[in-house]
Amino acid sequence: MTLKETFLNPILKGNPITVLVLGICSSLAVTVTLKGALVMALSVTVVCGLSSLVMSLLRKGIPNRVRIIVQLVVVAMMVILVDQILKSFEATYAIDKQLSVYIGLIITNCIVMGRIEAFALGNKPWPSFLDGVANGTGYGLILIIVAFFRELLGSGTLFGIDILNRLGYVPNNLVILPPFALILLGCIVWVQRSIQKDLQEK
Repeated sequence: MTLKETFLNPILKGNPITVLVLGICSSLAVTVTLKGALVMALSVTVVCGLSSLVMSLLRKGIPNRVRIIVQLVVVAMMVILVDQILKSFEATYAIDKQLSVYIGLIITNCIVMGRIEAFALGNKPWPSFLDGVANGTGYGLILIIVAFFRELLGSGTLFGIDILNRLGYVPNNLVILPPFALILLGCIVWVQRSIQKDLQEK
């Protein structure tokens, strides 16, 4: 697989949420607002990319019996680093407080651990870093799409800026509930697979 395919496949054909069905729980929980979804997407991308890079560098020196423990330590270190960076900026501090539980749970995110196991432990550092960043980007892309519709239709705003309410729109509170996020994810999966099927037939 070329570096281009390594980067593009997780975003398009092998998206971790819509194809591999990983990271579903957080995609339902943090997509009420675009700000929250964007911060979570960037956090997972950074953690996934750096964790894959570090584990690829260490892969030949880690005994197999302690492999999972080392992975957890590396991922936890990256999550703590990202969390502290978010806390250090005024613009992201409030969002970090809002997402505090979910930022911490990145440690157990199936996407991060899965890419380390499936790719980083068997490949060189640079492709492993690209694979981690690409999977984080694919995850984040779905989060942002879902959050766009949930915030717009559920609150009438985007990034907290009034968009629809000034036009007389009445926010639909059902949209901000997790079941609607699941419906949106189902629609995204349907659209993606329909497009891929049409491309394969051509």
